[in-house]
Amino acid sequence: MTSARHDGDTWDLASSVGATATMAAAARAIATREDSSLFSDRFAEPLVQAVGVDLLAKLATGETASGALVGQIWIDAAKIRGKFYDEFFLSAGLPQAVILASGLDSRAYRLPWPAGTVVYEVDQPPVVEFKAATLAELGAEPTADRRAVAIDLRDDWPAALRAAGFDPARPTAWSAEGLLGYLPPEAQDRLLDTITELSAPGSRVATENRPNPRPGDEDKTKERLDRISEQWRGEGFDTDMTRLRYFGERNEAEPYLAGLGWAMEGTTVRDLFAANGLPPLQDDDLRMGDLRYISGVLG
Repeated sequence: MTSARHDGDTWDLASSVGATATMAAAARAIATREDSSLFSDRFAEPLVQAVGVDLLAKLATGETASGALVGQIWIDAAKIRGKFYDEFFLSAGLPQAVILASGLDSRAYRLPWPAGTVVYEVDQPPVVEFKAATLAELGAEPTADRRAVAIDLRDDWPAALRAAGFDPARPTAWSAEGLLGYLPPEAQDRLLDTITELSAPGSRVATENRPNPRPGDEDKTKERLDRISEQWRGEGFDTDMTRLRYFGERNEAEPYLAGLGWAMEGTTVRDLFAANGLPPLQDDDLRMGDLRYISGVLG
């Protein structure tokens, strides 16, 4: 069973928090196969297959129907999340982009980046090395100047980023996609502080803002995540989603970034579903609809 998060814990793409990147890629593969009009990631399926988790590979390819295991809400959420970050990077049009905790993100290979764009992918060494090798075997080539920064975000990643050629004097587009909930509250603040310190005026940032829990919310969330984990274990995939997350009060990302000088805007998942013609959320005991996808520019 998945152990609880702790200082110095490690993982790969088939275990602990690393497996969530593979699960997210599987959802992108299903979403792409179901309806590529909103969002499409042609590399998601082969990357999940290469990781080698049997159940996730079968879900990604369609050999196993998603059914109750991956509910429609998760597939639709993958569509709007993927579309949001794709549009964020393409509309930013900045000379360098940094994808934090890049996991199986394939944007450096599939987006039509402006000529001369440098894309830095930051993640643990086994993750960035696996993805680069797998995509090379597929014959895929980056559509930008892709530079892997193989380092844990708990280490001195700004130094590693600079060593890879990052220039803090140039405006940067930053993404922290699906990341903040897997950081302790103080680590989240440090990350957002560091992004700001490394950003020139005109830089842009995109992430999610999860509202702080109301009384009783976290108990409901843990119960729901436990039920989902039990379903996955019943299909042979050993995971414990509750243990992977950090709970408790934290600074919400949107007002925190605004306090650092970013001009922020955002839209709830509920509103994004409606705007993209997706069915309204039902039985939203995880408060997914209240999550806000946010972006901002540094003045």
